[in-house]
Amino acid sequence: MTTTDAAVRYFDTISAALSGLDVFLRDERSPLYRHDLVAKVMAEYLVRLENSFACWKNRLGFMDSFRISRAESGYPVFQNVLELENDRRSAEKRLAGIPEPEVLRAEMADFILRQRAMPHALRKSMAERLYLEEVSEGLIFAPFVLPRTVKVSVNPKTRRPIYVVHWGAFDGTANLPLVYMATVEDSSDNVVRELVSRDGKLDENVKIPLPVEGLLNPELAHRFDDFAEKNSAYSLSPATIAGNLDKDFDALHPKQLRRVVLGPFYSAGITEHNSTVAEVLSKVRREQNAWLLTWTVQEVFSKSEQPARKGLFSSQPAREEFHINTDDLEATRQGVSSYERHALIPHEAYQALYAAGEAQKIFGGYQVHIISNGQVISDV
Repeated sequence: MTTTDAAVRYFDTISAALSGLDVFLRDERSPLYRHDLVAKVMAEYLVRLENSFACWKNRLGFMDSFRISRAESGYPVFQNVLELENDRRSAEKRLAGIPEPEVLRAEMADFILRQRAMPHALRKSMAERLYLEEVSEGLIFAPFVLPRTVKVSVNPKTRRPIYVVHWGAFDGTANLPLVYMATVEDSSDNVVRELVSRDGKLDENVKIPLPVEGLLNPELAHRFDDFAEKNSAYSLSPATIAGNLDKDFDALHPKQLRRVVLGPFYSAGITEHNSTVAEVLSKVRREQNAWLLTWTVQEVFSKSEQPARKGLFSSQPAREEFHINTDDLEATRQGVSSYERHALIPHEAYQALYAAGEAQKIFGGYQVHIISNGQVISDV
């Protein structure tokens, strides 16, 4: 198989996997659909991933370099993510130096008629132009996706506004896309006065045009952006990130932090991170069905809040006590209250694994979801 063949197969299978995940997100029987807001947030990042892969595929029309983490995540290496973001930022300037598509097409036709050969240089210019147009217009999965506030309410007991905020990061060491969602109470005087009515509810007279870019509290928004960027590494446990948030912001009280790790991804003949999976998938008749996508949902929540203490010589702001499920060794290792492992696989590939007697060993501890005829079959 040539490098070009491998690239085509890789992009075909990852496209099929992301399309399958989109079907899963929209299926009312799926676990994520039960949490409607979670499904909507994940769908946004899925669009970013799909756009990124479409751009990378088009980039091969004029650039030969593209590497994936074959032995680990199955996703593109971090350098590709950085290059995509750099190209997005410089796209407008670079487009100004490339002729319009109509001009390039005319030059290509003239070259073919005069030279009786393929205009490779012009074709690369056309491919680069189309790529830059796409990368400048579409949402991509950048190294860091800034936080957005997507829901606001009020805790009637504490009379504090509650935000649901999400952000994304592509981890440069693990080469994995990560999606974060946090539920945070805000005890800042400015937002309590602005958002909470006298009866302890969200003030209906305050119009909040959701989603809001960044944290809703304008006095903390930039600091929160910086915090999220510095605390989104895969190597940090959710409990560590939530604890850091609790310590860094006296007025923010994280009640729940959820992280979705999208991967690893397995593709027959391309990835090498599981020899058993690779061997069985290589026997799947149709190449477009020879893949497996896994993801992990991690969650940590606060089980109690230690109230603030104010003394004559010292004071202590309110602090959260996070629950770690020490009865589950894996939950303790991950630093979470709970976790779920999921696997999405085409019906044909699942049949191959089942027939080889490998399904139970490979999918132990996973919730398996099978894509068949555009539908999701779960709990197999």
